[in-house]
Amino acid sequence: MKAHVSSILLGVRDMDRAKQFYTEGLGWKVQSDFGISVFFASDGASPVGFYSREGLAAQVGADQEGSGFSGLVLTYVVRSESRVDEIMEEARKAGATVLKPAGALPWGGYGGTFADPEGYIWSLGYSAQGTDQPYAE
Repeated sequence: MKAHVSSILLGVRDMDRAKQFYTEGLGWKVQSDFGISVFFASDGASPVGFYSREGLAAQVGADQEGSGFSGLVLTYVVRSESRVDEIMEEARKAGATVLKPAGALPWGGYGGTFADPEGYIWSLGYSAQGTDQPYAE
């Protein structure tokens, strides 16, 4: 198995709220909306999509009632500290919960963390030290 993710599916309880947060709040574009699932235009990266939480749990044979930290963090690497700040503000205005405000990180980078309305955690980051980072934009 290769170190590659073909797509990222997030199980959501409120499909309309999730779509609104990512489209109106963060500016994502819907590529396909199948009613029970939605995929966003990925610009060549691994596509991100939503599926009903109940349906996705049933599909993979898991219990949909999880609580606390799931151990999953979605990382978004950008090319400047100012872009980290911009995205954090966009997310906050769209209804995200800021978990860790943007600032200096212990390893020398700059970043912040927010949770979307469904509780999925996004870690935004920037580092001037690397030139081969997996930039999202």
